[in-house]
Amino acid sequence: MGRKVTLATCSLNQWALDFEGNSERILQSIEIAKARGAKYRLGPELEICGYGCADHFYESDTLLHSFQVLKKLLESPITQDIICDVGMPIMHQNVRYNCRVLFLNRKILLIRPKMIMANRGNYRELRWFSPWNQSRKVEEYFLPSMIREVTGQDTVPFGDCVLSTRDTCIGTELCEELWNPRSPHIQMSLDGVEIITNSSASHHELRKADQRVNLIKLATTKCGGIYLYANHRGCDGDRVYYDGCALVAINGDVVAQGAQFSLTDVEVITATLDLEDVQSYRGEFCQPNLEIEHKLCHRVKVDFSLSTADDIYLPTHQPITWCFHTPEEEISLGPACWLWDYLRRSGQAGFLLPLSGGVDSSSAACIIHSMCVLICQAVEDGNMQVLEDVRRVVWDDSYSPQHPRELCGRIFTTCYMASENSSEDTCSRAKDLANQIGSTHLNINIDMAVKGILGIFSMVTGKLPEFRAYGGTHRENLALQNIQARVRMVLAYLFAQLGLWARGRPGGLLVLGSTNVDESLTGYFTKYDCSSADINPIGGVSKTDLKSFLLYCVEQFQITALRGILAAPPTAELEPLTDGQVSQTDETDMGMTYSELSVIGRLRKISKCGPFSMFCKLIHMWKDALSPTQVSQKVKHFFRMYSMNRHKMTTVTPAYHAESYSPDDNRFDLRPFLYNTRWTWQFRSIDDQVSKVAVNEH
Repeated sequence: MGRKVTLATCSLNQWALDFEGNSERILQSIEIAKARGAKYRLGPELEICGYGCADHFYESDTLLHSFQVLKKLLESPITQDIICDVGMPIMHQNVRYNCRVLFLNRKILLIRPKMIMANRGNYRELRWFSPWNQSRKVEEYFLPSMIREVTGQDTVPFGDCVLSTRDTCIGTELCEELWNPRSPHIQMSLDGVEIITNSSASHHELRKADQRVNLIKLATTKCGGIYLYANHRGCDGDRVYYDGCALVAINGDVVAQGAQFSLTDVEVITATLDLEDVQSYRGEFCQPNLEIEHKLCHRVKVDFSLSTADDIYLPTHQPITWCFHTPEEEISLGPACWLWDYLRRSGQAGFLLPLSGGVDSSSAACIIHSMCVLICQAVEDGNMQVLEDVRRVVWDDSYSPQHPRELCGRIFTTCYMASENSSEDTCSRAKDLANQIGSTHLNINIDMAVKGILGIFSMVTGKLPEFRAYGGTHRENLALQNIQARVRMVLAYLFAQLGLWARGRPGGLLVLGSTNVDESLTGYFTKYDCSSADINPIGGVSKTDLKSFLLYCVEQFQITALRGILAAPPTAELEPLTDGQVSQTDETDMGMTYSELSVIGRLRKISKCGPFSMFCKLIHMWKDALSPTQVSQKVKHFFRMYSMNRHKMTTVTPAYHAESYSPDDNRFDLRPFLYNTRWTWQFRSIDDQVSKVAVNEH
């Protein structure tokens, strides 16, 4: 005796408000699922409209067009004879909910609203949706006329309910509900729900995937049952990248796994499993009658079976070992996939990057190279969507990329912007890297532009500022550095707009920024300099991780020019050289090392530390290297710099979100940008503690 079921889950590269493309990808995934024998298909969260609609969720248009897509799905012959589980926003009694809609053969079976909202970090679901906080309560939802015409139904069940077929029971979790201490899968499992589904919009962060997988394995280890996980993939239209990882698990084991990073728009994962294995597992571990307040699920019955009577010879999927990417691989793949989505959907013809010969801009260049590697591999594997997109980007209907280096030359321009303060070393390092990855490389001298701007200032004021090295004040020195940095931004955009035109080719280029997350923390960049760009692939990555990434690129891609870049001290090269050599270094300017900044950044954002609590933690963390007085100096210096430069975060280039301590205040870090930079009360509290430590030591 057996009850074997074939189930499908998927990762879709949806795009906010792309109702046409989103519906086509949904139908394609259902068609693939049916072809593989699946009787149930699960899709990502809010897949009909796209997860990243943000304030467009307020618009009635978004709700209307979502129902129009649902109507198209209900009417399609592709959706017949398979239970389809799709995500969309729905207004019920004038309240907006994030919902799952389950339907079969032109009939809506139930609507399950999300009960626990994601409202931390970069998620703001409570801004647009209300949680369904009525546990086990179900109401009638009156369908709009366009849907009634298709289904013949006036109302359908709406609320906290599960689907009961002839042979099993299916219950829903939505994304954040898995991460919550009161996850719905616990009560559902105790009430005999055998298949739990999770539709997610879970973004990529470095070192996060294992948390997600372990939560699902733990859920099925303690509760038993089958767990299906679906997720978005790609750039939905914002700073985050959704990294797929669709999976199927049973009784604590993963049996099917989707890719974490891929250029494939539609990936369907199927698994055949025996429900008797769930029954046997739970027969020993789950005893609902021992629960004091066990609540029964509201079951919506449907006359449909997921299993067949003659399935005895149907093989079931066996446990597999999940292979996690290293952080270096994640940096190589995640931003590369995000950049590709951005490029192909932007209508532009490539990227332009000011390449300084340092770690940051070199990391951005290597990510573009990695993107070209992925594109060439996808074309070689027969991905026609990628080939079609490449041809549109390069404006050539007959083009097929032959090699990553050759493709890089078509879509990637790098430029070294030299001034009289630039060294030959950085110039040659930039040129060598460009040669090895294959970018079209330009050498641009900015001295003429800088002198022209200074000439205007001198003509108006009668004064000419000098560098500190030549007797100028701090104000003069800083202003002269900023002129160079801002001129580079202007020239970057000029060459991005007209560079291809000058070469007789159509299209424009997207300008890439290359400020890392640690520099953003202290504002160690010029406002509106060449860190101001269209997008920034490394803006959420620490300097420490970038260095490890470049070492990975040396081995993975044989980019040997990176060795010299890694060996050189980071420098902005905005002050005069000393005997032809760089005298200005980033870490000296910032007053602390990049590794120290990473620690401080995590304490500030993730551990929610102000100046005093950060000092209290760091005197223990750094006790082997720094005295309490030295720790206090670094903490004070950081908070002074952070608060002085916080205003820069209001204009920071949108960056790939890779770290939870990203300081981008547009989405992830909601703090003021006008501070009392003296921090009088906080710093006095630190000084009091330093004095007490000194007394105790004596």
